[in-house]
Amino acid sequence: MKAKITLLALILAFKLSYSQNAPSEVFGGEFIKNTDSSLCLTLEQRNAIFKELNENIALLKRNGNLAFNNAKRGSHPLFIWPVQKASSVTYSSIWGISNYVDHNPNTPNQLTDYNCGTKTYDTTDGYNHQGIDIFSWPFSWYAMDNDQAEIVAAAAGQIIAKGDGNFDRSCDFSTTTPWNAVYVQHSDGSIAWYGHLKSGSLTSKNVGDMVAEGEFLGIMGSSGVSTGPHLHFEVHTNSTYTQLVDPYTGTCNTMNVDSWWQSQKPYLNPAVNAALTHTADPVFNACPTTETPNLSNQFDLNDQVFFTVFLRDQEPGSSLNLRIIKPDNTDLFNWNYNLTDYYQLSWWRWNAFPNIEGEWKWEVTYMGETTTHTFNVGTLSVEEATLENTSIFPNPFNDVVNINSMVKIEALEIVDVLGKSVFKLKGYTSEGIEQVDLAQLSNGLYFLTLYGEQKEKKIIKLIKK
Repeated sequence: MKAKITLLALILAFKLSYSQNAPSEVFGGEFIKNTDSSLCLTLEQRNAIFKELNENIALLKRNGNLAFNNAKRGSHPLFIWPVQKASSVTYSSIWGISNYVDHNPNTPNQLTDYNCGTKTYDTTDGYNHQGIDIFSWPFSWYAMDNDQAEIVAAAAGQIIAKGDGNFDRSCDFSTTTPWNAVYVQHSDGSIAWYGHLKSGSLTSKNVGDMVAEGEFLGIMGSSGVSTGPHLHFEVHTNSTYTQLVDPYTGTCNTMNVDSWWQSQKPYLNPAVNAALTHTADPVFNACPTTETPNLSNQFDLNDQVFFTVFLRDQEPGSSLNLRIIKPDNTDLFNWNYNLTDYYQLSWWRWNAFPNIEGEWKWEVTYMGETTTHTFNVGTLSVEEATLENTSIFPNPFNDVVNINSMVKIEALEIVDVLGKSVFKLKGYTSEGIEQVDLAQLSNGLYFLTLYGEQKEKKIIKLIKK
């Protein structure tokens, strides 16, 4: 697949105008994805998947466990978006689209997506892209390592196959290792494929189990033929696998006449994915080495703070309004930055030296939407401490979960997917709760609520495998 995000050029954008009130000159530019292309599955792998799916469907039917009933089939499902940010992620958004389904049957380099554009790909050996590629942004490998981009069921259905345990840090198309994936059949007989998932992250549910719309299926990864973490979302009308579905309605969609989305997103969807603060510029390491984001929300007085904006589908002729807001809600800086080019991905950075203690804001307004990021300057008082940066590891886990928190954790509770409380614990030491043994829990998805000493609360999805 073609979702590799490679930093080929950082364009110093002095040609773009900026207010004289800007804190510094701008740095950053376009973040370009790899232009190579290949089959996301080899022909042998695709045929093996067809065979496995149909064998599983036949077995479920013989045992009376197949949910799909042809006599009672209804209309096709309407999908929700299959990627969501984890509850711990404070970004505005965590995804972008690199490729749509190719509707032009000719190859090579004869491309037509549903909107009559060329945001897709084909290959010299006759493959036309058969799904939608959704990648994580910013920091794809960091997001994968920290389980930040979750794959969820776009519609309710029955798991008819799943594959896990395969290598998930692919960086080129030379691999022959299969992908990790979940396959869900809906009530009308259509089947959705969720591919390239992170090894060990897949739902603990088994073939034959039902999943609800929005239910967790796995973490975005780079398994199989892939060059970076992304989801390949592919839909077939039925188990003959002779007719693809493109969920988008558009002039050049030759597969289906109506949209399969509950709310179809625009072809280009310009937005701020994140506005962040750092101690230094983020470092985009060579694939598959995890990026070094240099993120921080805590600074000393007069520290140099790096203020970044991460955009998707940057629109030419648009502009950013940028504010660095002091604790008294007055502006340290307030300026506009004009954008002259279309970039699928871009990031921009400025520097400033906040000189007042307290909670500051980094505010970015783009295309009518405002994103606000808070950070602290000076000594962080107990009252100001939060659970924002609290994390747990490992996740997924086997028996023991460790808690990494600057805030004392005084209590925790775990509930299952039905909302039933299955575990509670209160800390009786001065250090609070730093580790918990959950060997008694069954494999599956849970929700862990942590309680801090100042009544703070944070909910984290927890997976036992």
